[in-house]
Amino acid sequence: MNNDKFATQILKIFANAPFTAYNYKQIASKVGAYDKAARQLVQMTIYEMAESKILVEEGRGKYKINPKHINDDLLPKNYIVGTIDMKQTGKAYVIPQEEGREDVMIAPNYTRHALHGDTVKVLMFPQRKMHKPEGQVVEILQRAKTRFVGRVQKMEKFAFLVCDNRNMVVDIFIPLSDLGGAEDGEKAVVEMTDWPEQMNNPVGRVVKRLGRPGDNNVEMQSILAEYDFPLDFPADAESEAEKIKAPAKKDLEGRRDYRKTLTFTIDPADAKDFDDALSFKRLKNGNYEVGVHIADVSHYVKPGSAIDREAYDRGTSVYLVDRTIPMLPERLCNGVCSLRPDEDKLCFSAVFEMNDRAEVLDRWFGKTVIRSDRRYCYEEAQEIIENGKQEAESGKRKAESELDDAILELHKLATVLRDARYKEGAINFESQEVKFKLDENAKPIGVYIKEQKEANWLIEEFMLLANRNVAEYVGKTSKTSSTGKTGKTSKAKTFVYRVHDEPNPEKLNTFVEFVTKLGFKMKINNRKALADSYNRLFEQIAGRGEEYMIDNIAIRTMSKAYYSTENIGHYGLAFPFYTHFTSPIRRYPDLMVHRLLERYLEGGASVAAEEYEEYCKHCSLMEKRAADAERASVKYKQAEYLSDKLGQVFQANISGVSKWGIYAEIEGNKCEGMIAIGSLKGDYYMLDEDNYQVIGRRYGKCYKLGDSVRIRVKNVDMLKKQIDFELVEEEEEKTDKTSKTSRTSRSSKTGSTSKTSKTSKSGKNRKSNKKSKKQ
Repeated sequence: MNNDKFATQILKIFANAPFTAYNYKQIASKVGAYDKAARQLVQMTIYEMAESKILVEEGRGKYKINPKHINDDLLPKNYIVGTIDMKQTGKAYVIPQEEGREDVMIAPNYTRHALHGDTVKVLMFPQRKMHKPEGQVVEILQRAKTRFVGRVQKMEKFAFLVCDNRNMVVDIFIPLSDLGGAEDGEKAVVEMTDWPEQMNNPVGRVVKRLGRPGDNNVEMQSILAEYDFPLDFPADAESEAEKIKAPAKKDLEGRRDYRKTLTFTIDPADAKDFDDALSFKRLKNGNYEVGVHIADVSHYVKPGSAIDREAYDRGTSVYLVDRTIPMLPERLCNGVCSLRPDEDKLCFSAVFEMNDRAEVLDRWFGKTVIRSDRRYCYEEAQEIIENGKQEAESGKRKAESELDDAILELHKLATVLRDARYKEGAINFESQEVKFKLDENAKPIGVYIKEQKEANWLIEEFMLLANRNVAEYVGKTSKTSSTGKTGKTSKAKTFVYRVHDEPNPEKLNTFVEFVTKLGFKMKINNRKALADSYNRLFEQIAGRGEEYMIDNIAIRTMSKAYYSTENIGHYGLAFPFYTHFTSPIRRYPDLMVHRLLERYLEGGASVAAEEYEEYCKHCSLMEKRAADAERASVKYKQAEYLSDKLGQVFQANISGVSKWGIYAEIEGNKCEGMIAIGSLKGDYYMLDEDNYQVIGRRYGKCYKLGDSVRIRVKNVDMLKKQIDFELVEEEEEKTDKTSKTSRTSRSSKTGSTSKTSKTSKSGKNRKSNKKSKKQ
């Protein structure tokens, strides 16, 4: 070029405004080139840059910088690191790791081969007025995933994987030699092996054929593979599991024996992994001994073993609609560790002495052996509770079995514990769980909402009691004996806590303003007042049209619970100390808690906080993935359930609003679909984000979150798990009914006319007969 320094100066102008196109006259003005020769030099420099593809032409005579040529030398060195959230349009947002920073918008041609979920380094662009922060990905620090699920599209000389995930905006190029036998149209798992700089698509190879789309097993395996959950256990983990034997006499040494104490389990009817049991005993002093006995998984699964490595990688069991993907091999989770009745089982227990006010007077933690007397499902336990209440009300108390009596006494204690929690400031968020009735081919033939009742609350309260006390024992900055007596103050040892932060103030204020507009009052001056306000609000809206809307928005104001070695308490439960101790068969954090508790009960030194914080982050991530996989399986089954109901009309509630349309959930089964905003009749509708509604620009009609609407199932895309609805207006329903009535009426008239005709003829005949007789 004519002048390198001059060219760099011009290039910096383009780099500082990467979204703006300039002609040579505008650039000449910015560099102070006012005479003819200087302007010609600017023009020639720009042409040379365009020929070298440093600049790209945007319209006649106007140029923008090519994103590939933006670098550190042209812009101030202002970087952020964050996670990329890729949109279907190809643009993305980077969520900064640094708290308090606004998300950064990345235009499609500035993503530099980054994919959804990747951790990236971003070079920030100078801030434009009235725009979000903008930048360019300059480095991919860590790939979120390298395996993808989708459908194979086979061409003559190559193939592509069209990914199931809508956030994966590019297809993966597959050489025919790397297809692994996959056929056109089949679903497969593909490993991304390379993404050359000059290629628009990444390159990959098929690592597993799944089968034909639409097959239930194929679709469930696709969901698991999409969220990086393994489809099988490694051979070394299975081999280890097969060698594990039921407890022998030697395994019982040093354990407290609860085999003669009344003990039972309460679980879902279809459960096989019973990881918690309750024991109950009346003491001579009038108090109760309540034991919370948890399967002693740590006795069988040793740190560093093949089973342990696999359990850590999985982090949790995954509960899809039609199957469970366990964290542990089946021999352990459904066999050796499962607290099945009439079998000796090893446990790690939290045992409490309680009075009839549910106050804990003494506690003990340690290894035990139990023998469960009975396995109940929740429905059976609920029936016992309801019968007990009816008998108490009528004054006629039947002689119950010991087990029935234990359940009723524990129910009373649980009720006191539950009431006390809410008085202390716990928030009563009750989520609804969608369940399916499946036929022999796993096809949904019914959908219903699972209801939480007193039997569920009974188990919940005693699990909460154990979790809270274990966390207090380790976490309180005092030397505390297993009986709860305190001694000399010391630094708390490293532990795995389940923590829940307070709500985001901005989200909370928006929520309070919103419910105030609806006529509800909330106090947020302190934590207790806020919890009371939430619970009072939930009572006030119960059964009202706004209930669904407010429940949804309230949940969105809250932070997410997660695992951490830094204890900040659990805001939602109002516990200063809380952990997960009660489900080591299905959650890895509980297994870590068992190991740490045993270590500290024996007087062991504290473990490294940094190491365990990484374990906590991994477990929190896997918990989120499992929840996402479970939701995906529910979405698929909901779509399958509605696939043969096209054209049918249902009552629904508006569950979300966006600039694309209205989301609605059908009452009774929570099947959610979208009503495209362009399909709304009679006006031009726009999103009013602040008030959670779409509103007609001309006539002001609005559709608000929580509104009850009539919808018709318009389309179901099983592969995308998408359901499309259309709104059924009142007039349209009337027209439909009138049309049906009209058709019925016409049919009736036709029938009656035919009958009248026959009657008339026969009447005439009768008359003529009479006449003939007279004559």
